Amino acid sequence: MKTFEYFKVASVDEALRLLSMYGNKAKILAGGTDLVVMIDDEMVAPDYIIDIKGINNLKGIEIRDNYLWIGALTTFSEIIHAEIIKEKFPVLFEASKRVASVGVRNRATLVGNICSAVPSLDSAPTLLVLNASVEIKGKEDKLVPIADFFKGPRKTILEKDEIVLGIRIPLETRKYGANYIKLGRYEGEDLAQVGVATFVAEDLEYRIAFCAVAPTPVRALDAEAFLKGKELNTNLLDEVVPLALKAIAPISDVRASKEYRLHTSGVLLKRSLKASFDRLKGNGPSYGINLV
Repeated sequence: MKTFEYFKVASVDEALRLLSMYGNKAKILAGGTDLVVMIDDEMVAPDYIIDIKGINNLKGIEIRDNYLWIGALTTFSEIIHAEIIKEKFPVLFEASKRVASVGVRNRATLVGNICSAVPSLDSAPTLLVLNASVEIKGKEDKLVPIADFFKGPRKTILEKDEIVLGIRIPLETRKYGANYIKLGRYEGEDLAQVGVATFVAEDLEYRIAFCAVAPTPVRALDAEAFLKGKELNTNLLDEVVPLALKAIAPISDVRASKEYRLHTSGVLLKRSLKASFDRLKGNGPSYGINLV
């Protein structure tokens, strides 16, 4: 393994100063569940590691004005155990429970997950249907819709001298139901073959997002427009699937074939929409149950 210089910083400004000095030769260390594995596998070889775990103002989950803020150092376990998440955004609790294992969730952060930008990241479909935004600091402050954050497999819009401060999720004033389903090869720590998140509001606005079936997590906007204003029923579920599948472009790899992913995307979409709709009506399954 190549050696590197290690910095543990206590402020965002200190991290930004180091990023400005070392650029692409530096990597940010937060949870480390992705970066450490990549270094060990020699997929990356940074000259400098900037450990941000000591920056206290990047920690926490709180209501600010009209949105929920989740700090960059907040782990999936902290999200799962936060009462405010269960109360306001139970689908994020549901999706967080699908991430890897307890041991990984104790260290892995939501922001680290989106910064990894792997196509299968579990958090992205849920953040997409909740219309989340990414708070970025660099030479200027940015607030970027999560839909615009991903550029390709393991690529984001982050510049080499920028850092993500946290995630903002607008508070929903309408009654709604939502769901995230993950299909993997087995129970436990496995990447998604297909992930689907759905959202249905009381005025019958629908949102649909996928992961693991395109170069980046994607919204199915045509399918959402088709469903808007309609009460969900069996015929509508059959009709929306072909529209939704036009938004994805799955590939064959070691986890599943393209054909399997296409077929199961339709199956899981129907199941997820029904769960979200039933939850809106007050008779759906409890949050946290994987409906595979």
